[in-house]
Amino acid sequence: MRSDLMKDGYTRLPHRSLLKALGLTDSEMKKPFIAVVCAASDYVPGHMHLKELAQAVKDGIRNAGGIPFEFFTIGVCDGLAMNHKGMRYSLASRELIADSIEVMLTAHPLDGAVFIPNCDKIVPAMILAASRMDLPSIFVSGGPMSSGHVLGKRIGLSETFEAVGLYADGKLTDEQMLEYENKSCPTCGSCSGMYTANSMNCLTEAVGLALPFNGTEPAVNSARRRLAKEAGERSVELVREDIRPHDILTRRNMLNALATDMAIGASSNTVLHLLAIAHEAGVDITIDDIDAMSRKIPQISKLNPASSIFIEDLNEVGGIQAILKELSKKDLIDLDALTVTGTQRERLAKARSADGTVIHPIDAPIRADGGIAILKGNLAPEGAVVKQGAVKPEMMDFTGTAKVFDGEQEAYDAILGGGIQAGDVVVIRYEGPKGGPGMPEMLSPTAAIAGKGLDGSVALITDGRFSGASRGASVGHISPEAAEGGLIAFIENGDKIHIDIPNRSIELLVADDVIAKRKEKGVLPPKPLTGYLKRYAKQVRNASVGAVFED
Repeated sequence: MRSDLMKDGYTRLPHRSLLKALGLTDSEMKKPFIAVVCAASDYVPGHMHLKELAQAVKDGIRNAGGIPFEFFTIGVCDGLAMNHKGMRYSLASRELIADSIEVMLTAHPLDGAVFIPNCDKIVPAMILAASRMDLPSIFVSGGPMSSGHVLGKRIGLSETFEAVGLYADGKLTDEQMLEYENKSCPTCGSCSGMYTANSMNCLTEAVGLALPFNGTEPAVNSARRRLAKEAGERSVELVREDIRPHDILTRRNMLNALATDMAIGASSNTVLHLLAIAHEAGVDITIDDIDAMSRKIPQISKLNPASSIFIEDLNEVGGIQAILKELSKKDLIDLDALTVTGTQRERLAKARSADGTVIHPIDAPIRADGGIAILKGNLAPEGAVVKQGAVKPEMMDFTGTAKVFDGEQEAYDAILGGGIQAGDVVVIRYEGPKGGPGMPEMLSPTAAIAGKGLDGSVALITDGRFSGASRGASVGHISPEAAEGGLIAFIENGDKIHIDIPNRSIELLVADDVIAKRKEKGVLPPKPLTGYLKRYAKQVRNASVGAVFED
């Protein structure tokens, strides 16, 4: 066993003495040592209950004859970090979390690991670490938050951000705003829609690293505790069977995850994370593969923020396993790919069929192509991303007039202040991985546009990214970004921009000679930076390759 590096033989007497200082017995020294990597903290609603789940995991490990060792990671709540300096640290935290887990699991060699994430960057960060360490591993997330009930309707976090725009427009009273504040986030768990956290937890299940219902079982349900205990038990069996992440994170399962991504209309952030995971695992997946899957896989489920259906509803009709089963009917899932519990084929034998409302039959999909589209054109020769499943029909092919902002806050103030009108394309630049730095999410501007009733007449494009809670004609991840000299840096107010989602195109309608003259001015100088962000900006690559660090 790997843990023998610190407990076997006479030269490890000092090491064993330290382990016995922890209270370990001689019999425990002979059992598999399992890391419990937990993201619990008092900061994050999605993480506030993870210590309880970690205890269930540890109980499961002991049930199966292993010895658990728990440690904790950092984790940013994107909702709390939104629309201020803190959001620059969200995506950047992904690499920091992965590195810190590598440190802990190398310095203290254990035999296997259970990862307990929940929110946006923590899930992919832990998958990056699992791939890098390649220890027998299993994931169990904290589960989704229950939907809120405000003003007689069910809502998620996205509607609270949109309420700001409604209030600015005089459409909500102070009392109604207080009801949003008090009732929109009623429980612990990752925010209730198909936002980034729930998207990634669902894809962790689809890629085979987690047990069925990991992505959808609500945080408050006792079934979530049983799932955690079962994951702990299974982790010990994975060590004994020597099944590792690289056995599971293959191209076959990565394509299964991409198919699921398109079928459920997941967050556009999944593009960043799946590309980064593939890079870490040494799997040949590119943005062009994502585009190909987008054209091939039908969307068969549409959840909040694109509809009034929530993750808890998906769970009630069979969850991600039912999605996979429906896709398999058209041979869109590789059923022989390995998971932490047998093959996909073996897992789907017990899955339910489409209910027809939350999950549409594969022969009668919501749309013929996937929920995410990759756009290219002179504005994004290396690609841009839009969550097309959450775009209104009238905005699928749109030509508008550029209103340009060199940062998010300036744009947000203009939207709330009435400076954006129907027919505009809001351009927010210098917010990419390098230029931001950290590629901050743009939920506040997109929600303000929706709240003001402009999501059917205004588009937004950025080299930053969007929250999974964003909806509307919001095109992000534009690559190359402005800080790299991408064309987005040279858009001027009044320029025409054509966004054609069905044909996967985004174009600046300005003559080449005019653009050439603009480029003579160069781009804005880098922002003055200190600390981790300074190092991050120097190392990070652009969004088209997942915002991974330079090799």
